[in-house]
Amino acid sequence: MQDLGLLLIRIMIGIVFFFYGTQKLFGWFGGYGIKGTGGWFESIGIKPGNAVAVLSGLGELVSGLLFILGVFLPVGAVIILIIMLGAIVKVHGPKGFANGAGGYEYNLVLIVVVIGLALIGPGQYSLDILIR
Repeated sequence: MQDLGLLLIRIMIGIVFFFYGTQKLFGWFGGYGIKGTGGWFESIGIKPGNAVAVLSGLGELVSGLLFILGVFLPVGAVIILIIMLGAIVKVHGPKGFANGAGGYEYNLVLIVVVIGLALIGPGQYSLDILIR
């Protein structure tokens, strides 16, 4: 049952980051694509906006796929950690803890979950197990 639990958590985290990555890169799911996301990054002082949008989008897309597949979780976790720390520092941190007020609560939960998964491992239902 633990392996099934790990699979469910991995898939949900993977979907979340795949979703955000495709929003930034392709404008899917109501996203703004590279140009729109890059413009937003520039508006909050992150330059060059389009390059950061591409890097952030690729990081989210790749880390999401790594979590879904259950392979190289520590790599995916580090990517997510970097992106979420950036989001906290540049956007959510000044608004306090509460997510309802735009704070960093959600980002912190994601950080803790991905670090926890990286430390525990992907479980039996993963590509990591097949590769070994």
